[in-house]
Amino acid sequence: MPTDAPETDYAFDTGAADAVPQLRALESFLDPITTDRIAPPLLTPGARCWEVGAGGGSVARAMAATVGPSGRVVATDLDLAHLRPGGNLEVRRHDVRHEPPPGDPFDLVHARLVLLHLPERRRVLRTLAGALAPGGWLVVEEFDCTAPLRVLSAPSDDAAKLFAQVTDAMLGILQGHGADLAWAQDVHAQLTAAGLVDVDTVVHARSWPGGSLGASLYGTNSRQLEPELLDAGLSPGQLDAFRRLLRDPAFAVMSYQLVSTRGRRA
Repeated sequence: MPTDAPETDYAFDTGAADAVPQLRALESFLDPITTDRIAPPLLTPGARCWEVGAGGGSVARAMAATVGPSGRVVATDLDLAHLRPGGNLEVRRHDVRHEPPPGDPFDLVHARLVLLHLPERRRVLRTLAGALAPGGWLVVEEFDCTAPLRVLSAPSDDAAKLFAQVTDAMLGILQGHGADLAWAQDVHAQLTAAGLVDVDTVVHARSWPGGSLGASLYGTNSRQLEPELLDAGLSPGQLDAFRRLLRDPAFAVMSYQLVSTRGRRA
């Protein structure tokens, strides 16, 4: 059975004050993409679904609304602070690294921004694929953290360099916690190796202007990782300037690239 405080090396503190704006920023960008990728015929009334690493629960709630009262959605995570059960939506504390799937075979399994953080990612992916019912779909969505975060406009060259310096440091911290920054590029081949068919991949990115909810994600990430950023040699003044830059309408940057890959069990 999972404990109340499971061991994890996840770089972000899901119980911190910045976790809520972090989740909202992610959901604003990612939910429309995910909704399109799991739309019918993948997700249908009566389907049995597993949302892995459910976070704030927005995808799990959308699944539950679509599958209706005859369907079932199990939303799992290590931290359930942002999840609420109800109706056909079950919430369960679960460690996907060490525990078997939470129930019978599923018609749809979805994991977003989860596996890249897990050193056991390849084994976990095989577990997710094995939890599918015949004809069921696995959808894995990850940021390709090797794609450059291209600054589109900035008030000065120094501001653009500061953005690159801080975001490079944040990615280095994630890597130090066991994240595979290039994992998104491997998922297609891994789904195929797991025996899934009809595997396809799409990539999404967009511009985030200063002051937007998307741009705020970089700021909330920097606050979550501030102690380690300071240890990496950045100064409090640099971090303050970085966060001001993210609110500057003269600034714009490309988002992280989301790589969405799905495959079906024959």
